[in-house]
Amino acid sequence: MIHFPAQRRGPLSALSLRLAAALALVFVTVAVVFADRDGYRDVNEDGLTLLDCFYYAVVTLSTTGYGDVTPVSQSARLVNVVYITPARVLFLIILVGTTLEVLTEQYRTGRRLVRWRKTVKDHVIICGYGTKGRSAVSALLENGLDKSRIIVVERSGAALRQATAAGLVAIEGSATRSATLNEAHVKTAKAVIIATDSDDASVLVALTVRQLTAGQVRIIAAAREAENAPLLKQSGAHHVIVSSATAGRLLGLSTSAPPLIDVVEDLLTPGQGMALAMRSAERDEVGRSPRELDSLVIALVRRGKVVTLADRAGAVIETGDMLVHVRDDRPQSAPAV
Repeated sequence: MIHFPAQRRGPLSALSLRLAAALALVFVTVAVVFADRDGYRDVNEDGLTLLDCFYYAVVTLSTTGYGDVTPVSQSARLVNVVYITPARVLFLIILVGTTLEVLTEQYRTGRRLVRWRKTVKDHVIICGYGTKGRSAVSALLENGLDKSRIIVVERSGAALRQATAAGLVAIEGSATRSATLNEAHVKTAKAVIIATDSDDASVLVALTVRQLTAGQVRIIAAAREAENAPLLKQSGAHHVIVSSATAGRLLGLSTSAPPLIDVVEDLLTPGQGMALAMRSAERDEVGRSPRELDSLVIALVRRGKVVTLADRAGAVIETGDMLVHVRDDRPQSAPAV
């Protein structure tokens, strides 16, 4: 099942609001009729009780009109002309409007689904919307990827609601199933990020994605244990991030070299100061040394492979190189007036 980003007001709240308006209209009509009950006559000719007023209001507003209770005085007929008839029309508008709104919402959702299926491509699929999945989405958005190009695959209802509340398209189901991944258009995706809670599930997801895409879609997976990283790569993952090993290394650095932790946190935290970025080499930079540039270049990406500046191949920038550099990520202050 595909869940689109949450709307400002759901169908249930719209129905509740309309129901409350209809009930309020009925109670106001009952009060008006009961206040002038002596101007009405029923078939029993014994006067109108409060229940009779409710009965008259309901059958009148619903246009049933049995005629067993009728206005006979001038004041009662005036109230019917001035208030009862407009209230009847308004009551019908509320009921018909509610039906039309429900049908319109279903039609709009269907059209939105058809349009989404026709346009979705070059997107990123996030398998799992836990802590790692949410962090991956934040990083993608910080690097300029539009929300419409991110699809979350998740089984948890709470996580699905969080994804749609964040403006993302979410698909309910297990990422280990081919039908769920096909619903996410995995064959036309740009990349698949596997951020499940267990390494076993990550391996199954990687195998399924590789089978469906024949290895044409880049797979990035997170592993809890380092011993499972080779298995994930054999299953089709192009890159594997070992969370436990990375956390352990940072813990070790915090003891031997505490300032390095601050640098790493600064690089990984958006808007704090420094941030890692990648851009294409400009024409006037080709043939120059990366160390001569104004920006702090720390590596080159050449034909899909990382070339460090310590290598002889990294001494000169070539055409088509991507520059990995450290940029200033501090929020820009407002200009002085």
